[in-house]
Amino acid sequence: MAFEPPRRLVRAIGETAPDGDDWLAELPGMAERAVAQRGLAVERVQVPGGRSSLVVLVRTAEGAPAVLKLAPRRARPESERAALAHWGGLGAVQVREDEGAEGAGGAEEGVLLLERLHPDVSVRSLPEAKALLEAAGTLRRLWVEPPDSHPFETVAERTGRQAEAMRAGAAADAEVAPLVDAALAVRTELLAEPPERRLLHGTFRQSKVLAGDRMPWLAVGPDPVVGESAFDLARLVRDRVEDLIAQPSGASTTRRRIKRLAESLEIDQERLRGWTLFRAVESGVRARRVGREQDAELLLEFAGWL
Repeated sequence: MAFEPPRRLVRAIGETAPDGDDWLAELPGMAERAVAQRGLAVERVQVPGGRSSLVVLVRTAEGAPAVLKLAPRRARPESERAALAHWGGLGAVQVREDEGAEGAGGAEEGVLLLERLHPDVSVRSLPEAKALLEAAGTLRRLWVEPPDSHPFETVAERTGRQAEAMRAGAAADAEVAPLVDAALAVRTELLAEPPERRLLHGTFRQSKVLAGDRMPWLAVGPDPVVGESAFDLARLVRDRVEDLIAQPSGASTTRRRIKRLAESLEIDQERLRGWTLFRAVESGVRARRVGREQDAELLLEFAGWL
């Protein structure tokens, strides 16, 4: 089978790959080796798939459905593997470590063999209020104590890297400078007294919650980080941002969403608002930097409401 990467993946990797990166060119060969080493039967490449990995629907030698995921090292697949193993299937997809992993070089090559969920059915397919409720319930299950000696970034470390890029974006674009200043100020305030230390999904949104057989809904695709729960929940606040922007009452709807999510998960509203502002500005500046102007406009307008 030809392992042709979906257009979405090609476009996203093209936006973020460093000069000289040849992961996409090597991807078909890596996929072939991973399939052969594990004795897998390929059904199809998942389309449109993700923005940082190739997802292939497969069956094991025993005929069990599974998913083969290949990601570049900069997407931190080793951290994803560690987080999924720590969660042990509670609220998240399971790693099938027993399926031919020995000697396959999985972690080194960024290869994960995962439990098969229903890839075309995400919680985003539900009505908005129900989707938020189910997504929040899934997220709550993931907020556990991290391992004692964990390999994960902290929120302070990750947002510190992001802050440097945001400052550079503000220096090059005076239009975003006030929002960047506000986002960086709130980051400093929030990091002064973090209330908790939990293992977080890191990139949680409705499309990251898929229907399963073991449990109705399970999270996929974490970029795990250790910090406070409000940081994780902040990404969920802006889900369906295009719909929010299209509403005349979008700003008030956003405030109600923050209140409702904070109360349902026992999160401080102001901390949730602060991290929502930071993450929206960071995403907006990054989108503008890589030429996704429409996304940037939506995100920065949303951030302005906060």
